[in-house]
Amino acid sequence: MSLLPLNRARVEESVARAKIVFAHFQVNLPPFAFWTVDDWDRAGVEYDEIRHCMLGWDVTDFGSQDFARIGRTLFTLRNGNLHDPRYPKTYAEKLILDPEGQRAPAHFHRSKREDIINRGGGNILVQLTPVGPDDQPTTGRFHVQVDGCRRELNAGDVVRLRPGESLCIPPRTIHQFWGEEGTGYRIDGV
Repeated sequence: MSLLPLNRARVEESVARAKIVFAHFQVNLPPFAFWTVDDWDRAGVEYDEIRHCMLGWDVTDFGSQDFARIGRTLFTLRNGNLHDPRYPKTYAEKLILDPEGQRAPAHFHRSKREDIINRGGGNILVQLTPVGPDDQPTTGRFHVQVDGCRRELNAGDVVRLRPGESLCIPPRTIHQFWGEEGTGYRIDGV
C-alpha cells in the first residue's frame, strides 16, 4: 500500500464514512456534527465550549503519513479542561471509528482513567501494559475492569471486547486498540 497524505479530501471522506457507519449502528450525533462552515460562522459565543474544548470531528494519522494503518476518525462529544473553570469536566467522551487494520499509537495517560466501549460492529482488541513511576513499561500482573468485573492480566495481554462490552483502563496503563480482523468494518481504499 502506498502512503498517501492526509489531505482535505481524505479528511472529508473519512468524516462522511464515519457518519454512515455511526448511523448504521444507530449512534446518534449532536446537530453540530453536521454543521457547515457557514453554520460555524453564524454560531455565537453560546457555542464557545464546543470551540474551546475542541469538540467535534478529528481525523489524524498521528504524523505517521499512513492513515490506513496508524490513524483515527473520531468525534469528541465532551471534553473538559481542568485549567479553565468554565469547563470543569474531568472526563472526555469520544466516538471512535475503529476499522480493521487501523490503529492508534500505543500510549498512556498519567492521571486519566479511560473507558473503551464497543458500541457495535466487530470485536475490538485492546493491548494493555502498566507503566512504573519512571514511565517505563512494567512486567507482572495487574487488574482492570471489564463490564464491572475485575480481571487479572499479565503485562502485554490483549482483551477482546465484543459489541456491547466495555473496559475501564486505569491511569498509567499503556493501551493500543484496533478492530479484530474478520469481525467488523474494514477501511479498504483509504
